[in-house]
Amino acid sequence: MELRTEPLVAPFEMSESSESRAEESLEADLYESLPPTASLWTHMTAGAVAGILEHTVMYPVDSVKTRMQSLQPDPKAQYRSVYEGLHRIIRTEGVLRPLRGLNITVLGAGPAHALYFACYERVKRILSDVIQNGGNSHLANGVAGSLATVLHDAVMNPAEVVKQRMQMYNSPYRGLWDCVRTVQRTEGLPAFYRSYSTQLAMNVPFQAVHFVTYELTQERLNPQRRYHPASHILSGAVAGAVSAAVTTPLDVCKTLLNTQENTALSSVRVRGHLSGMANAIRTVYRLGGFPAFFKGVQARVIYQMPSTAIAWSVYEFFKYFLTKQQQDRQPGVGSI
Repeated sequence: MELRTEPLVAPFEMSESSESRAEESLEADLYESLPPTASLWTHMTAGAVAGILEHTVMYPVDSVKTRMQSLQPDPKAQYRSVYEGLHRIIRTEGVLRPLRGLNITVLGAGPAHALYFACYERVKRILSDVIQNGGNSHLANGVAGSLATVLHDAVMNPAEVVKQRMQMYNSPYRGLWDCVRTVQRTEGLPAFYRSYSTQLAMNVPFQAVHFVTYELTQERLNPQRRYHPASHILSGAVAGAVSAAVTTPLDVCKTLLNTQENTALSSVRVRGHLSGMANAIRTVYRLGGFPAFFKGVQARVIYQMPSTAIAWSVYEFFKYFLTKQQQDRQPGVGSI
């Protein structure tokens, strides 16, 4: 009599394969939707680390961008490209000059991005449940990104004011606290939020475009939404480039409001301090016409592409790492 083992083996293999797929699916679900008891801390920790690295790694390019957006720059601070700008700054002002203002950026970026990503993930989850029954919703992504920006900018705007004043050519401030005290004494506390409305007007569309582009690219490159570093890096870079190019005109206005560039304001007879988005837009146009709104666009895109790629890849890594740790501590999860 012939023994047939195939029917016994096949169900066993199918069962093993099904269990493996179920386990992978469970891990992916846990990664994308973290346990409610720890999701906030996980997102805040991952967001803080991602934000600090995003701003520090590309900070020298950001310094060049700020100077390139100057509407009437000193002849010694006129640059044709990011590379030329960095080279001249290091050669004439010292190797550490492009890092001036980095300390206040780090102090602001940690808490700002912790709130930013925590708010984004929470609001995205709530709205996706309502709009798409838990599925991915571009509307939910855009709204979540916009609301997260309001919190982020409330923390980051004072740091941006100090940072950009210290980045400018021939900045008169000796250091971080000298800049803070001088601005507070001569212009008052409102000076630290003079550009807040413009910052929001820029960052709300920036983040809406950013998150929608990121999630859309992820749908193409990583439809199963697993932890996949290459897809996070590429999606982040694409999202950063698109959103940076679109919102450059408002970034130029924000820089003018933050720096209160004396030479430029004097040339158009602006007395006192410039405030308000409408005034900034009119002043930029009077000083340079339509092309002035795109000053520094090359530096802004070059800065944002790797910055957002770093932010998303680091954020997704920490999200995955912290979730995995949490998962391993739960009995029965991840075991066959």
